[in-house]
Amino acid sequence: MPQELILVINPGNTSTKVAVYDGPAPLFVESIKHSDEELSRFSDINSQKEFRESLIAEFLEKKGVAQAGIRAIAARGGLLKPVASGTYIVDQGMVDDLFEARQGVHASNLAGQIGFSLASKLGINCYIVDPVSVDEAEPLARYSGHSAFKRVMLTHALNLKAVAKRFCREKNLVYGKVTLIVIHLGTGTTVSLHHNGRMIDASNPSEDGPFSVDRSGGLPIRQLARYIIENKVGYKEFEKLVFGNSGLFSYLGTKDFLKIKDKYLAGDAQTMEAVQAMAYQIAKEIGGLATVVNGKVDAIIFSGGIAYNDFFIELIRRRVEFIAAVHVYPGEDEMQALAEGVHRVLTGEEAAKTY
Repeated sequence: MPQELILVINPGNTSTKVAVYDGPAPLFVESIKHSDEELSRFSDINSQKEFRESLIAEFLEKKGVAQAGIRAIAARGGLLKPVASGTYIVDQGMVDDLFEARQGVHASNLAGQIGFSLASKLGINCYIVDPVSVDEAEPLARYSGHSAFKRVMLTHALNLKAVAKRFCREKNLVYGKVTLIVIHLGTGTTVSLHHNGRMIDASNPSEDGPFSVDRSGGLPIRQLARYIIENKVGYKEFEKLVFGNSGLFSYLGTKDFLKIKDKYLAGDAQTMEAVQAMAYQIAKEIGGLATVVNGKVDAIIFSGGIAYNDFFIELIRRRVEFIAAVHVYPGEDEMQALAEGVHRVLTGEEAAKTY
């Protein structure tokens, strides 16, 4: 019987991914889907905690996994204060920050709350690995253009770091000695620059950078200010506008990239132009980050769900391959990366950090 069971929890907006690993080896992985009807009865993300926690308990029971046999829990890191890359023990202070959503609201904020609750009952530790708030940016990257504002690093750090390290393993390279531009293509898009083992700059998909499936990226600031004032837009309404109701959704009326792909390949003019514009902006962001290291980039790496679409990758590739060779790792390594991070702590390869 496995001796190092790790329960992995990764909540998203419409699903809860849950898995059991024996060390770094997956035993059971499942994505529990949540319908709009199921979630509509909850007033906010936090109120979904008990519901999702009960589904995880049902998953373990269905798979015949005794909770008493779990040695540690790995939870996706939510929107937290800026931290260094690494694996962190979840404590009450972190749970309070996630509950209060001091850095923003997202379903991933539930992971640490649920994991801490389960771990406390079992007398074990819950950990997070490379949360979205990993911040290794250089001082120059923090300037926004006005002293009242500072650029904040909130990215798909877990997947970006995992894919970068996977690429280095496969190419017999040392992550701490290369320069990579790594792009996560999902509902949100992060374009990141990794130099000598640190993610020294990146676009923040909730505030700047290229637009994506349902996020605006950077917007023309004077037009934006005028729109808010003239329409008397409150902050929550504004947040929903730019984070959920923007990007391709605002142009095409759907967040389903498969439907968008079908219309694109069928030659729908409006769809083709909007999708090409998204690829155009991503390519511009890649080019901009390349200048930070004087164009000396070892590789450009694409990951995330949209990276499965060769036609979209090709739209970007032809604009950026003069910078460096392009490599594609479709999908997300998040569950594996979470398990591996906790496994390194359990085996003593890495020391857990304190939040």
